[in-house]
Order: sequence, then C-alpha cells, then structure tokens
Amino acid sequence: MSIRSYLKVMAKKHVLPDRLRPGLKLVFCGTAAGRQSALSGTYYAHGQNKFWKTLHKVGLTPHLFVPHEYEKLWELGIGLTDIAKHVYGMDHQLPKDALGREAVAALKARIIKASPTLLAFTSLNGGRKVMGPRAVAGEQPEMLGETRVWILPSPSPLAANHWDIAPWRDLAKAVAKIDVREGPG
Repeated sequence: MSIRSYLKVMAKKHVLPDRLRPGLKLVFCGTAAGRQSALSGTYYAHGQNKFWKTLHKVGLTPHLFVPHEYEKLWELGIGLTDIAKHVYGMDHQLPKDALGREAVAALKARIIKASPTLLAFTSLNGGRKVMGPRAVAGEQPEMLGETRVWILPSPSPLAANHWDIAPWRDLAKAVAKIDVREGPG
C-alpha cells in the first residue's frame, strides 16, 4: 500500500471508537478527541481534564475511573462519542469542516440509531454546533429523535474560567430519575 493510500484510509478511521449501542441511559459527546486522548486512544485523557473526576463527584460512577477504563462505562449505561470522529485537537485547531454540517448530520444519525435516553454535550461549543447558536448550558427544549439533550460546561482545562459543576449535577439527577422510573438495566 502506498503512503498516499494509507493516509486516505487513516483519514477515514475514527480517532476514538464510538461507544454507542441501543439501551444506553446517557451518551457524552465531545467536539473532537484532544491530542492526549488521540495519543493514548482513550477519552478525556488530559491529566487536568475534569471529566472523570466530575463523573464520580456527581455520582455517575461508583468510583473514580481513569481514562483507560472508558469501556467500563457501558456497564453503567453510559456511552461516549464525538462530533468530529476523524480528526483530533483543540476546537480552534480543527479543519473548518470537522464540526460542519456533514459531521453534525452523522452525529445525529448515530444518536437517533442508538437512541439513548439522554445525550450530553461536554462543551457549549459542541452543543451549539448541533443544537443551534443560541443554546445555553442545561437541558435543551429540543430533542434528537427520542433523546433528551443536555449541554454541559466543558471539563477541559482550557475552559476552566467557564467551569460550573451545577449543570453536571442536574444531569446526574436526571439520570437517577431514569434509574428509578425504569428500574435496573
């Protein structure tokens, strides 16, 4: 295989695998894998990212998970995905179309197919790319198919000045209500 052919194949390969399947209570959606996540092949891998600590702090995980344990979230009814599946980096470093119409349409199709109860964007930027430029943090009035949508403050260290755990706590309360209403998986 030529280098050019290899690069074309790799360009179509997901940086991180989708962790989507029918029956999930909650799916977290980032904009794109960060550099550290792409290098390690794990979600939310930067040491200063608050994602894993926040999941535990708000009660979504029974113990503090580390990035390489991301596959175990399925056991809790939680999935993971990103809008941009074929590139990585900070939002401002991504190619212009990485978060464009095609990427958004592909995400919507994946979510409608998996049909989780809740979808939570892990940044306002990501949420606005899908839900519209006026979207704010918290539960959204619009749904994607049968899926309720939330937008959360980014756990990235680059967004520390906008950090607020309150919407994450509200999301955890919504997940707990699913557990009570629907019973064990």
